[in-house]
Amino acid sequence: MSGFKRLLIILVSCGIVLTVAAGGGFLWVYSGAKVSTAGRGTFRNQLAVPPLARSTVGPDGTRVFDLRMQAGETEFTAGQKTPTWGFNGSYLGPTLRAQRGEKVRIRVSNTLDEASTVHWHGMRLPAAMDGGPHQMVAPGATWSPHWKIDQQAATLWYHPHPHGETEDHVQRSLAGMFILDDAKSLGLGLPDTYGVNDLPLIVQDVKFDGARFDHGHGLLQTVGFLGDRTMVNGTLDPYRVVGDELVRLRLLNASSARTYDFGFDDDREFSLIATDGGLLEKAAPMDRIQLSPGERAEIVVRVRPGERTVLRSYPLSIGQDFYNQRFNGGDDTFDVLELRAQKHLRHSPALPATLEKPEIPDGSGAARGRFFNLQVSGINGRPMSMGRIDDTVTRGAAEIWTVRNTNGMPHNFHVHGVQFRVLSVNGHSPEPALRGAKDTVFLPDRTTVKLAIRFDGPADPNAPYMYHCHLLYHEDQGMMGQFVVVEKGQRAGRPSAVHAHQGH
Repeated sequence: MSGFKRLLIILVSCGIVLTVAAGGGFLWVYSGAKVSTAGRGTFRNQLAVPPLARSTVGPDGTRVFDLRMQAGETEFTAGQKTPTWGFNGSYLGPTLRAQRGEKVRIRVSNTLDEASTVHWHGMRLPAAMDGGPHQMVAPGATWSPHWKIDQQAATLWYHPHPHGETEDHVQRSLAGMFILDDAKSLGLGLPDTYGVNDLPLIVQDVKFDGARFDHGHGLLQTVGFLGDRTMVNGTLDPYRVVGDELVRLRLLNASSARTYDFGFDDDREFSLIATDGGLLEKAAPMDRIQLSPGERAEIVVRVRPGERTVLRSYPLSIGQDFYNQRFNGGDDTFDVLELRAQKHLRHSPALPATLEKPEIPDGSGAARGRFFNLQVSGINGRPMSMGRIDDTVTRGAAEIWTVRNTNGMPHNFHVHGVQFRVLSVNGHSPEPALRGAKDTVFLPDRTTVKLAIRFDGPADPNAPYMYHCHLLYHEDQGMMGQFVVVEKGQRAGRPSAVHAHQGH
């Protein structure tokens, strides 16, 4: 055999070995990218329930809350102290609660060593009180937004919104629930004893490096941070003992990038009674509810005496090919919470036949349409600019917003200051889980949604609201725009210079 042939055989053999090695390496990485805690949880920790925030009522009837952003340490595992942030404590924050028609004021003080904000996600309120990136609170300062609650009963939440740093601040655990009540919802006979048969569930995925959080993005994780375990209300491996036949779960996806598909390990049916912005007209039976970051849902589940059932997040399609599906969490499974029913349960009345009609536009009489193309590099080809108004909306005018994702990865779309109706998904009527009041909607790749939207709140040509992807890494990369609401014939102004509030 000639030297050339021997060399050729050696080169071909080396190529085959390298190809096999590379393929084996990819298969090893691909196999290791799938995460599952199903059936492995010990459920050894009793679920913590965030306390209801204390409040006072002033002479003018305004309900006043105090929130303090602070640094601290939290023992998620005994003996291991994790550096964390929280409101009025070391991790997460208290649940704020107010009724429709009330005036509220929230005194937000910042004891951190860096500026942050507090955004009231899902709330209808003036743009200057919204807590977006234009309302930074400096270290040592206090900001006191105030407004009148003028929307239906709903499960909302609050979290930071600093431009370019939202993922980091939310991951450090600055978040909490904000529950709104109204006379209609309180009279329906729904499970409503907070912490007993009405449970707030703030679901986050986390990863630890020793005692510290690991917030690093994994290989090929284009959606952002994905953890390898979940916790609820800051509790790892949680269980909750329940004593009622019907239990209401207020689900909040407070993760920065992960989308969950919630159901139970025995596939039992539950009733969806509310979406982001409040109650549905009728309860909808189902066995799965999908929530992307920022979305909420209220479900009611029936338990039998003495049984145990596990709230689980199942694999779901995120609209990607098989390897991007795997690396971006679509194949993952998590056991989230175990419910333990007592041997003797209090009787629960049946859910009412009708709940509450959502106060959202139906798309009729729309004055104009708008189009939003979602890309990591920006929306409609433009990255976020704090000094630029992207859209000007006339107060009270009905509009239809068309939002499209052909970016090759999953996104979602959140609009500040409003609740909207999903008219269609890829030209079809939305599923029951999307028929209520919404402020955030999930868009897998190759998805187009049409939204009926109307801004009835106060006009302010100089104070912008935001719209953005609520996968927080994407938002931080510039996948966000801003708009102002003006009176008819009025022009947009310019956003006030970005500054952090330095005092009261």
